[in-house]
Amino acid sequence: MTSDNAAQKIPKLLRRLGVAENYTGFPYAVYAVQLSISDPSRLRLITKLIYPDVARQYGTTSQRVERNIRTVSAAAWENNPALLIRLAGCSLNRRPKNSRFLAILADACVQDNT
Repeated sequence: MTSDNAAQKIPKLLRRLGVAENYTGFPYAVYAVQLSISDPSRLRLITKLIYPDVARQYGTTSQRVERNIRTVSAAAWENNPALLIRLAGCSLNRRPKNSRFLAILADACVQDNT
């Protein structure tokens, strides 16, 4: 998948999940998923390999990136849990943690399950 292709799919998918673009974490999540697609191993050390890169890209802190992606994940879980569960390919009893949420989005984009 090209980065241009991912850059178009990820925001569409977030909107389908009920996440509005006015969330501060919206662009953070898009960029974090792009990083995850380019190197899936980053998802194993999200606090060291994703949050700092996103923070540098947007001129903020890793803590704010983490919090805002968590907010995006919560909005997706609240607004369209059925789609999130379908994308995950398994049952989810609660909102996924940030690393799982980003992995679900990255996998959906790579597999073209959007």
